[in-house]
Amino acid sequence: MLAEYWPVLLFIAVAAGMGILLITLGLLVGPRRPESDKLSPYECGFEAFEDARMQFDVRYYLLAILFIIFDLEIAFLFPWAVVFKQIGIVALIEMGLFLLLLVIGFAYVWKKGALEWE
Repeated sequence: MLAEYWPVLLFIAVAAGMGILLITLGLLVGPRRPESDKLSPYECGFEAFEDARMQFDVRYYLLAILFIIFDLEIAFLFPWAVVFKQIGIVALIEMGLFLLLLVIGFAYVWKKGALEWE
């Protein structure tokens, strides 16, 4: 019974060995040039070790929300494109209307200046 698992165990051993070997080679051969900019943590546009109650611009959140909206647009487009031949012309018109609404929203946001970062 255990002989049937031999190929799986061999695969796991080879994969773990290759992973350890590559990480070790990277540590031994890779360049080490630490700089203050490389070692500083960067998360969201301001220094990490300042007052926790500091105020910062709300445009950061607006930009993040816009990214999520347009990322979801792609999430709706991909499955539609995969089955495009099966769903016909009605779905093409519906997707055109969906994209038109998104373009109108994008133009509105652009006109309001929400994408400008001063």
